[in-house]
Amino acid sequence: MNNPSNFMPLENDIKTFRRIRRAIGILGISLPIVLVILSLIPFFKTPIQDSISSYYYSNLREIFTGALCVVGLFLIRYVGFKSAPFWKNDNLLTNFAGYMAFGVAFFPTNPDSWIDKIYTLIPLNSGLLGYIHYGFAATFFLILSIISINVFTIGQEENDHIPISAFNENHIYRICGYLILVFIIMIPIFSIIDIFYYSTLLFEALALFAFGISWLIKGRVLGDKGRVGERIYRESN
Repeated sequence: MNNPSNFMPLENDIKTFRRIRRAIGILGISLPIVLVILSLIPFFKTPIQDSISSYYYSNLREIFTGALCVVGLFLIRYVGFKSAPFWKNDNLLTNFAGYMAFGVAFFPTNPDSWIDKIYTLIPLNSGLLGYIHYGFAATFFLILSIISINVFTIGQEENDHIPISAFNENHIYRICGYLILVFIIMIPIFSIIDIFYYSTLLFEALALFAFGISWLIKGRVLGDKGRVGERIYRESN
């Protein structure tokens, strides 16, 4: 007779994976919300910035950089599945995304003024700093979209007795992944059009929301039993 304790490590590993996924999702969604809410509190003496990256040069810098470092650390320590093609290699993509998150935190966007000393890992007062930051940020979001579209949609169990719902998890992952791409593309477009001062902040926040929702669903934040399990994960009690 099998000892039930033999199955405990596997069950615990699954629960740990889901907790990490939920933590990453919560951080992604909460970062823009927390920054904007704190900006509305006079105590912090920080007006709402035109982008999330601009908070690096505000009194809320530690929250901005700290959250990115935590997300980066979670992604790097997240041990995903290793598939042959790199665009489906969970472990490789999450690690790379984690390093990109650190790059976004440590190599900030260009400041409004170069008069004051800029505290960064690159001792340069030039536009090069901004290009490096944008490169890290764009790559970070691109990888997150690839993970949602190509990685999260792998390995779903087929249950012929449960029909695929419009709320099936694979539909959610793909929608979130494509939305991330759309929102990131809209950032430079609206910057050129220049019709809404907070457009970059808005689209960055929306991209983070899509990223966070994808990871929360993968972390089964809504549970996986009953109607939720059948509609999203095609699982029965």
